[in-house]
Amino acid sequence: MAIKTYNDYFSRIKKMRKNLYIAGEKVTRDDERLSGQLRIIRETYDRANDPEWEDLCTATSHLTGEKINRFTHIHQSVDDLLKKQRMTRLLCHRVGGCIMRCMGIDVMNALSVVTYEMDQFLGTDTNQNFLKYLRYWQDNDICANCAQTDTKGDRLKRPHEQVDPDLYLRIVESRPDGIVVRGAKIDNTTAPVSDEIIAIPTRFMTDKDNDYAVAFAIPADWEGVKMLVRPTRMHKVKYGQAPGAEMGDAESFTIFDDVFVPRERVFMDGKADPRQTPFAGFLALLFAHYHRHSYTGCKPAVSEVLASAAALVAEYNGIERTSHVRDKLCHMITTAELVFAAGQMSAYRAEKSSSGTWIPDEILTNAGRKLAGEEIYNEFKIVADLAGGLCATLPFEEEFFSKETGKLANKYLMRNPKISAENQHRCFRGIEGMIVSEVAGVMQVAGLHGGGSPQMEVITMMGRYDLEPLKNIAKYLFGIEKELPKYERPTVTPRKMLERFREMYGKA
Repeated sequence: MAIKTYNDYFSRIKKMRKNLYIAGEKVTRDDERLSGQLRIIRETYDRANDPEWEDLCTATSHLTGEKINRFTHIHQSVDDLLKKQRMTRLLCHRVGGCIMRCMGIDVMNALSVVTYEMDQFLGTDTNQNFLKYLRYWQDNDICANCAQTDTKGDRLKRPHEQVDPDLYLRIVESRPDGIVVRGAKIDNTTAPVSDEIIAIPTRFMTDKDNDYAVAFAIPADWEGVKMLVRPTRMHKVKYGQAPGAEMGDAESFTIFDDVFVPRERVFMDGKADPRQTPFAGFLALLFAHYHRHSYTGCKPAVSEVLASAAALVAEYNGIERTSHVRDKLCHMITTAELVFAAGQMSAYRAEKSSSGTWIPDEILTNAGRKLAGEEIYNEFKIVADLAGGLCATLPFEEEFFSKETGKLANKYLMRNPKISAENQHRCFRGIEGMIVSEVAGVMQVAGLHGGGSPQMEVITMMGRYDLEPLKNIAKYLFGIEKELPKYERPTVTPRKMLERFREMYGKA
């Protein structure tokens, strides 16, 4: 059966080689500090095995015809894109934020397009490597991380111009049986609890950057891979156990210390074949595009999670019917709905690539992701505003259960007489974890930068949106031009993306 259980997955990663480093310790993947992230990953397996969630969380493999976890699926239709987006939104509600497994599905979809196009363009057979790997990935219901972001060194210099050539992941040796890579990737969400690491380029490469045009997949405990891990989680609770308090995050600064990658797991090798180098940027952009489309599912969920906390604490504070509260809640709901709508419309405007994989509309995807990133700090501000300072100064949980102070603490916590002291305590304790804990800070930065900061969406959108036809509207209205050509905002299809890509590099 292609759909595995959480226990299947967990039994795999428990057996993996020790290559995680946390606070100076070398640890295994069942370390308690990773339990918050493991709790989130569990949701992706449990719901895929839940009949009530089958339609959203499972799909049919186009390779085998078997039922698989949707997190291992290659989008074969508009409906697949819509279900992926909706699945992401609903699962994020259940964990209070990021569902963690999106990077795997997003990078695999990008690779399915780029390896196929590269083979068609260059006459190579890289897509066969990918398809064999995809079969393994689906059969084992793999949890994967996409390692894209390089440390980059001097941001004003290209990879080959760096004083230290290892500040971008590079191929130091290419031979018939595989490649040897050296470098590091950062901001690797889910990597500490992943089965596999899939590394891809982070930017366009020039003909002097051939060594940096590299893409591959390896087991996360592969020889030479070292993960410097920063785990975070909600504040622990002793008495008021709740689903939200179980969640956490773990990020990896992943070092590739002369790592050998077998040839069958290599998807791009610019050192051996410099003709592949131009495809590095195409892959980097396409992964970002798919990942931003996933954000149009998860970020509306984050907005709704924060709005739900804001609405609840407003009720408990007795201010839910005031106009300023309703305005603030409306603003959060509006953001959630507009971001989700952008992702939906992006799916409806998707086009089938020559590989058979469907790609959503680029401008709408980036517009939705940009709005989400710009609003994340404002949404946290609204929750803090409506909760008041108590969410940051709440006494420790033990004081509410102490024989000496418990009765008094609960007495003076009371606000709305219709709500029990226990539930009011749970509400403020939950908000404390949601917006004051260490993981809350991580989620705010992730909301801004995950999938690319708002500035990256600006760069992408303005690189795609042709302003000249847009100006014709004003020219006609102002009498500068007598005729107004029929205008519809541009749709950037996969075919147009490839045509633009070929023109950029002067390919026939």
